[in-house]
Amino acid sequence: MISKKMLDALNKQINAEMYSSYLYQSMSAWLSWKNLNGFAKWFAVQAREETKHAMKFYDYIYDQLGRVTLAAIDAPPADFASVKNIAAKQLEHEKKVTGMINNLVKLAREEKDYATEIFLQWFVTEQVEEEKNAEEIILKLEMLGDKGQALYLLDKEMGKRE
Repeated sequence: MISKKMLDALNKQINAEMYSSYLYQSMSAWLSWKNLNGFAKWFAVQAREETKHAMKFYDYIYDQLGRVTLAAIDAPPADFASVKNIAAKQLEHEKKVTGMINNLVKLAREEKDYATEIFLQWFVTEQVEEEKNAEEIILKLEMLGDKGQALYLLDKEMGKRE
């Protein structure tokens, strides 16, 4: 069974993961509005992935005989300056989430909660991938540009995500 301190932190992470989902869905909506449907699809898939992350925490809490307590999810921004701006915000957000996961690992170690520390290792690895994906989008936009034909081709590539 996990400590109250750990339980509170894991419940807070559920909210953070749901906010991530909300944020990426908002980005997807803006991209759809701009007729960048490939990017919109990519971020919609990302939003669903973040919801799955929240549910991993949710299920883990119950596996540890804890109680899930859900809090209100803050509204994400609805307007963005450009695709490049969205990519930069995504990377910034993923770095913030990485810090949150690292803090959970630190807390698990302080609490000598080895089961939770092992559970969190999946998220540590996942955050490496999340930051890499965000960096790659930025690098492609810097290489190809975020206007005209280059953006059109990159939008097509982004839409191939399953």
